[in-house]
Amino acid sequence: MVKTLNGESIVTNNTFVGKERTRDEIKEKKNKTEYRLIDLLEQIQKIDGIERIRLGSLEPTLITEEFVTRLSKLSKICDHFHLSLQSGCNETLKRMNRKYTTEIFEKGVQLLRSAYPNVHLTTDIIVGFPGETEDEFKTTYEFLKKIKFYKMHVFKYSPRKGTIAAKMPNQIDGNQKEKRSNLLIKLSNQNELIYNQEYLGKIVEVLLEDRENKYIKGHTTNYMLVKVKTKEELENTIQDVKITGLDGVELVGENA
Repeated sequence: MVKTLNGESIVTNNTFVGKERTRDEIKEKKNKTEYRLIDLLEQIQKIDGIERIRLGSLEPTLITEEFVTRLSKLSKICDHFHLSLQSGCNETLKRMNRKYTTEIFEKGVQLLRSAYPNVHLTTDIIVGFPGETEDEFKTTYEFLKKIKFYKMHVFKYSPRKGTIAAKMPNQIDGNQKEKRSNLLIKLSNQNELIYNQEYLGKIVEVLLEDRENKYIKGHTTNYMLVKVKTKEELENTIQDVKITGLDGVELVGENA
């Protein structure tokens, strides 16, 4: 059974439930009560007790001017967005059957960066998809350098039985996948370090989550991991933290 927000029954398995309607009436009713993600977020914004709303694994085609304009008016939305890219080469994306291009993706990135000055963007990348030539990988690499993601989650393609991709010609050698993966992981680590260095000496809000020995670790709104040395029981609280240094690429801070 599918229900509207006011609890009125609409349709179950193409069988009308409740008050009888014509097919056109049902279609009209569904259109009127069909909620999009942005509608849901605007409702969640009103709920007391929810301090942060973080969005992950967003389809690039979702990031439109209307979506970002409405989203930027919601104070609880975190300025971190995980946008699924998979490849920075249009030819590879087409073989993956993705419904977007790098041009569409980049436009979404520009919209988010215009609306959120301190936004951090993360993504997923697959290397070694069948047919990915050296030139295609270089195109992906250059696109990733251009976008400058905060972090990239890099995966080596592995064939799965029964999928179309597993039957595609020009499967990529494992050594080649490893080489490409290492290059992107190195780029990701470089980006993360550069972004984190910009916050040295700044005061940020951190949602402290888990204790690890003498530290409590947590995240800023734009998804930087920060560890704070303290004996206080501050788990599950939001604290002002001054960033004092780096431990590798991790930020270290103290209560401001």
